[in-house]
Amino acid sequence: MTTSAAMPAGAARTPLDIRNRSLAWKFGAVILGTVFLALSSYVEVPMVPVPVTLQTFSVALIGALYGWRLGGITITAWLVEGALGLPVLAGGASGAQHFIGPTGGYLFAFPVAGMIMGWLAERGWAGKRVGLAFVGMLVSNAVCLALGAAWLAVLIGPEQAIMAGVVPFLLGAVLKSALGAMVLKLIHGRMKRADA
Repeated sequence: MTTSAAMPAGAARTPLDIRNRSLAWKFGAVILGTVFLALSSYVEVPMVPVPVTLQTFSVALIGALYGWRLGGITITAWLVEGALGLPVLAGGASGAQHFIGPTGGYLFAFPVAGMIMGWLAERGWAGKRVGLAFVGMLVSNAVCLALGAAWLAVLIGPEQAIMAGVVPFLLGAVLKSALGAMVLKLIHGRMKRADA
């Protein structure tokens, strides 16, 4: 296994081994990732003030598969698409107003959460280590909830922000983290067989 300046010696590879891919492959991965994130935004359970979507699942998965750098770039590109008016946010929403409304903190948390998961994945918290992948996904979800609730607290107060912006999402965070860890295990297994 080769090492690069971006990775410490002995660092684990993400399941897709992004660092050894061509620039064209990485560009295609960003496009595919933004499409995946957009599609996950359409899987929505309407709630007030913040809907339940598959976005946090997808953000963590993109981070784990792409690594912290390309994951962060991909998630940021998706958010820019939404801010510019493409219908890629929750339920097909779009526009810059979503970045200053109740969902703003969650939107700004997505690149951070994805990059944290990517950083952990590059250190072995993905693929064959299901327990660590699950914990990494939980950390990613917790970052989204914490940063999202912090912004929501500015708008509606801390107690209401926790009750409306954290508590209803806790079970979903655990379930999405478990699903993400299983998906990573499956992808890791397929990539390992393809390399054999």
